[in-house]
Amino acid sequence: MRVRTLTLAATGVALLAPTVCPAAASVPYPKRVVFHEVGGVSAAQLRRAVGGCDQISRGRYREDAGAPARVRICGTREAVHWKADLDVDCDGRPTVHCNRRTDPAFAATTAFRQSDGRMLNAEKLPYIVLPPAGPRWNFRAHGIRGGSVAAVLYRNRVAYAVVGDTGPRDVIGEASYATARALGIDPNPRYGGVPSGVTYIVFKGARARPIEDHAEAVALGERLARRLVRHAG
Repeated sequence: MRVRTLTLAATGVALLAPTVCPAAASVPYPKRVVFHEVGGVSAAQLRRAVGGCDQISRGRYREDAGAPARVRICGTREAVHWKADLDVDCDGRPTVHCNRRTDPAFAATTAFRQSDGRMLNAEKLPYIVLPPAGPRWNFRAHGIRGGSVAAVLYRNRVAYAVVGDTGPRDVIGEASYATARALGIDPNPRYGGVPSGVTYIVFKGARARPIEDHAEAVALGERLARRLVRHAG
């Protein structure tokens, strides 16, 4: 839930060693998050499936605070999608790599919580960040909620994630530490991320239950990705 400025995004500050360790989650997080190309669905196929843009947002979003508003939210029958940068979100439960010492913009809260009431774990759970629902774009009107399944594409990689947090009202293009790592992007919350080239696809009416069950998000995401590619063909 950060306001990422252009100055902060370009800063190369050394990572400090944190001292906070997380408690165990009620549903075990994967020890290692990897990108997926299962069932023949590739990043290239998914990009082709959402190649056009039927704009559904009433205006455009910024990728960083102070940047021009260029990002359109587009829609298909089955999903919404956009292209943006990826800023690393470390918000939620404090962990080894996500805490107030490693991330000056750290917030110990996420908009959506685990099934046990605790905040999400950005270091372990792949999630993406949406702008709050508002007049520019109300994601709830398109069947999207906390836990909705998303496919995030970067170069030749596909990472499945969930909607886990909300951020500034006019900024888009942010995902958790675990999402960045799965895509081969530097997950450092101070100076990691990438300035462009990331495609976000959120499937309508499809949620991982519980939100922290990454295996459920992957299984559902792979099935929906195959359907999206098939219908686009």
